[in-house]
Amino acid sequence: MNSQRLRFFTFASPSRFYALAGSVNPWLWATAIALTIAGLYIGFFVAPTDATQGESYRIIFIHVPAAWMSMLLYLVMAFWAAIGWAFNARLASMVARSIAPTGAMFTFIALWTGALWGKPTWGTWWVWDARLTSELILLFLYLGYMALVNAIDEQRRADQAGALLAIIGSINVPIIYFSVQWWNTLHQGATISVTAAPKMASTMLTAMLLMTFAFWAYAFAVVFSRTRARILEREHDTQWVRSLRGEQA
Repeated sequence: MNSQRLRFFTFASPSRFYALAGSVNPWLWATAIALTIAGLYIGFFVAPTDATQGESYRIIFIHVPAAWMSMLLYLVMAFWAAIGWAFNARLASMVARSIAPTGAMFTFIALWTGALWGKPTWGTWWVWDARLTSELILLFLYLGYMALVNAIDEQRRADQAGALLAIIGSINVPIIYFSVQWWNTLHQGATISVTAAPKMASTMLTAMLLMTFAFWAYAFAVVFSRTRARILEREHDTQWVRSLRGEQA
């Protein structure tokens, strides 16, 4: 048991994470680029035209994966923020901070592409629909988290305050997901469900899944890069960072 615990904390150390993230990042970037090209090609040039929405529906190949990532990344951010708070794990707090800008970006993309989709579908750019409103609140939660942790100079207190906000804000994620079931909304229901067969052609589903995996690879790559930068900033007085700078000089 002690050896397993020691092995876990070894991989959780900033120096080990810095080296591991640096080695896998090129592969993540290559995967993200390849999957994005394949997903966009199939979605915009191979997938058939929708019978009711025409060509405008193709925005879903960006909109839906971005919306999924916006919710999932918030939960991951809240998880690592809570781990950092509970166990005083500085690496977990750094990962949480690194996730926030990427999650906010995906939330903005989901809202923006949703507006582009809503104009030809609903005849308006925006409605105060339950899902749209709760997704907008998610963007504010991301922005509030980033503003809060950057407003407090003492790193430990900033991480604790940010963790509290992230944990409380995670209540909004199930509200977003179940909003179309709980309220009578304009937004359509889930296109893909784990309990039912997909409601779309196989080429459409393939394009959507490729874009989802592409966004996953991109998120990992960006979060890893941002965390590595934070590690160098926070650990600048440690011997291993000094040695690293000496090797780079």
